[in-house]
Amino acid sequence: MSGTTLSVNAPPAETRQRPGIVLATLLTCQLMIVLDATVMNVALPRIRSDLNFSAAGLSWVLSAYTLVFGGLLLLGGRAGDLFGRRRVFIAGISLFTLASLAGGLAESPTWLILARILQGVGGAAAGPSTLALLTTTFTESRERMRALSLFSGMSSAGFAVGLILGGLLTQWLGWRSVMFINVPVGVAIVVLAARFVPEPERHPSRLDLLGAVTATGGVGALVYGFIHAASAGWGDRPTLVWLAAGVALLAAFLIVQIRSAHPMMPLRLFADRTRLKAYLNFLLGPMAGMSTFFFLSQYLQEVNGLGALGTGFAFLPMALLVFTMSRLMPRLLPRVGPKRLAVVGTVLMAGGLALLTGLGVHTAYFPTLFLSMLFTGVGMGLAFTPLNVMIMGTVEARDAGAAGGVLQTMQQLGATLGLAILVTVFGSATRDVVGPAAQTLVTGMTAAFVASTLIAGVTFLVALTFPRKIAQ
Repeated sequence: MSGTTLSVNAPPAETRQRPGIVLATLLTCQLMIVLDATVMNVALPRIRSDLNFSAAGLSWVLSAYTLVFGGLLLLGGRAGDLFGRRRVFIAGISLFTLASLAGGLAESPTWLILARILQGVGGAAAGPSTLALLTTTFTESRERMRALSLFSGMSSAGFAVGLILGGLLTQWLGWRSVMFINVPVGVAIVVLAARFVPEPERHPSRLDLLGAVTATGGVGALVYGFIHAASAGWGDRPTLVWLAAGVALLAAFLIVQIRSAHPMMPLRLFADRTRLKAYLNFLLGPMAGMSTFFFLSQYLQEVNGLGALGTGFAFLPMALLVFTMSRLMPRLLPRVGPKRLAVVGTVLMAGGLALLTGLGVHTAYFPTLFLSMLFTGVGMGLAFTPLNVMIMGTVEARDAGAAGGVLQTMQQLGATLGLAILVTVFGSATRDVVGPAAQTLVTGMTAAFVASTLIAGVTFLVALTFPRKIAQ
């Protein structure tokens, strides 16, 4: 035997030579997971007619993925810490890819919904490990900041890109292509990850099964309660039962975490006040921003008369601006500081949403909608990227997966809760409106945009408390 000792966790030689491939692989994974939350929206009418979905059942094409993905993120993050992040990452993407293939071949509503559930399981396994692998692979301060900035750009722009891609694929190739497109991308990610992505050091421990059950059940019950509230209202008894069950299970989860020797979500993650406030804005930001994608896509099609493809391309400026800002953030963050960027970003986001409170039946894309997307796109890019760095930039390696799981859980809960709140506001505002359908839609949407603007204002208040510099 040679006197040279090799670590079992040392990255392959190719990894050390090609960090660009590692970064591209992980970012592509994140984009694919985020896209799947919105790419199906434009395809829903064709899915309904092709598979004979009922009106109520059609919503589960979206909700099945959201419910499972949101409910399992914490478990997926901790599983990566314990069993190996690259291993869990590859397993998650493999399942996601196979489920996408099955969904594209679906011949019945049940078949498609089951495929969406499996996609959610795979996404929840891969998502937290993606962020953890970025953090542990790119350890030098500048490299890590660049990687996290690009990750944030992919996450934010992915929602708008999903609408564009969904419109293109649905109009040119049919709704099944929306599922099939994941297959070659997923296979490429698995192959590249197995060869180039390093496996960080594992931290031997036991999986907190009681914590896993209470956390998954609690988050799942809350997400389901939010989804149910969007259609049945907040006063509906099943809604209240599910929300109460979610709160009770999450309270039990916190008790378990305090007492557990091997917690699934180490509470030390929240001991850092900066990280805690960043988590809060990761909850509030998507809560406000969901209105732009959900209501504006309907406005463009049902009021302005654009088709699916035109609606998708209407969001292109926002997607480009978010991604452009993520490219600039590695230079801006050290010079300007996270507080100033987040404050300016939240102001711009709130301003962009405020412009939409004046929508009318005849409001044109230029200048109102375009300016709103411009402000919101730049604002999201400035407001959210510092949050990734504040949360993941200083977390200990042993907790990277758990920290990433909490981050993505906050995003998912924020988006789901925000949609439920805003749809309820929409319903309340239109309940007694008498007039043309277009006017009814606009009345409800402007009320929802007022609520989302107020939520964005709270993100501004939180951003005011951020530190001027990030600890390196």
